[in-house]
Amino acid sequence: MFTESEFTVMIVGAGPTGLTLAVDLARRGVPFRLVEKSPLPQHGSRGKGIQPRTQEILEDLGVLDRFREHGADYPELLIHRPDGGTTTRRMDELHAPTPAVPYPNLLMVPQWRTGELLTERLAELGGQVEPGVEVTGFGQDERGVHVELSTGERVTTTYLVGADGGRSTIRRRLGVGFAGETRESERMLIADVRLTGLDRDHWHVWPGAEPHALRLGLCPLPGTEDFQLTAPPAEDASPAALQRLVDAVQPGVTVTHVGWTSLYRANIRMVDRYRVGNVFLAGDAAHVHSPAGGQGLNTGLQDAFNLGWKLAAGDDALLDTYEAERLPVAAGVLGVSTRLHRRHAAGAEDAMRRDDPVLRQLSLTYRGGPLADDPDPAPGRLRAGDRAPDAPCGPVRVFDLLRGPHWTLLAFDAPAAELPPETPDLRVHHIVRPGGPAAPGALVDLDGHAHHAYDISAPTLVLVRPDNYVSRVTAQVPSAPGRHPA
Repeated sequence: MFTESEFTVMIVGAGPTGLTLAVDLARRGVPFRLVEKSPLPQHGSRGKGIQPRTQEILEDLGVLDRFREHGADYPELLIHRPDGGTTTRRMDELHAPTPAVPYPNLLMVPQWRTGELLTERLAELGGQVEPGVEVTGFGQDERGVHVELSTGERVTTTYLVGADGGRSTIRRRLGVGFAGETRESERMLIADVRLTGLDRDHWHVWPGAEPHALRLGLCPLPGTEDFQLTAPPAEDASPAALQRLVDAVQPGVTVTHVGWTSLYRANIRMVDRYRVGNVFLAGDAAHVHSPAGGQGLNTGLQDAFNLGWKLAAGDDALLDTYEAERLPVAAGVLGVSTRLHRRHAAGAEDAMRRDDPVLRQLSLTYRGGPLADDPDPAPGRLRAGDRAPDAPCGPVRVFDLLRGPHWTLLAFDAPAAELPPETPDLRVHHIVRPGGPAAPGALVDLDGHAHHAYDISAPTLVLVRPDNYVSRVTAQVPSAPGRHPA
């Protein structure tokens, strides 16, 4: 007998993707349960790079300041050459913030800390993780998704989201394929270690005997005492074995502690469906990447941010757009990370360069998708489907106006426009040039940054979705957003 639940969404998996979705649902007042098979929080540095676009999402969720407190920019590489000399280089040059892009650089935060900070934010919003609870079976019909739990509970929920990783139970039980390949010959040992005798200002790299091969890497993890160790695969990852690895390249450095260890295998796969009925897949359950380029964790968080507001609306046609928007993005990101991985495997001299702007994920767009409405025959530089840029605008930033679970209508230089009324689901803001006609409460774009970022040359209305992508850019008044505004 299944019990009708008092919650709308069951999230399976409390990694970064599941936690992000839970935080977003919690701030929207959507009742949910978040269950996690493991009885203990995730540990290990794992995916440690937080891309600029993900930082903007974390700011919207009210937690970026904590990530920046515990994280840091990626350190400079210090290459210890076989001849005894050293060379320094960066994976990517540090970029100065701009009015439109306030967080231009990759932020390093070990994944266990990401989980900790998101769990903390979830608790502030009244949510929690249920550890040690596994989904043992489920089915769905017109009444909902019927879920069996390892606790013996049998509950019915409206939606089920599998965010349970690359070995997803939810994906397997759905029968969704996971096309791609596992390259057993391309493996790497990863470990979190503590040591003495090595500075924490650099990511230390010792090349191997073959050109451009890696013998050992030690990357200091900010906000901790740990280094992330990377090395060719080894069956023995004991403290003594890791000490021998270090002794072989840098005598005098002492390994004092070995924490999480993992033998990484190159795994490059993705699903061909993100939705089956009212069951959805997100994060590693839908796509797994090479760690090259720092794309996997970030893509999972953005899956969750795309899905959260659509689950809250509960509109079936709107929920279909989750797969339509995110599947092409995942395919593109998988291609980028795979190309970088192949450069590593081939021993390319610049294999550790990360200066491709695509990696920052600021240019990801839903142009041409089901929610991108471009009514004008000659749209400007910013188009429906694009990320909504930031800009200082008088005493506030545009991101301040967008922050929260609502839609936002930005009315540029249109004080006389007949706009839809402001509601809890829609916030309306007038933005005007200095000295121009203004509506009451209008924000004055003193330095023109907002007009430049949004490519405004005439009175224009910009409708921004709850996930801070542009829905419509038009000189005409868009209709008030409903459950499916496109």
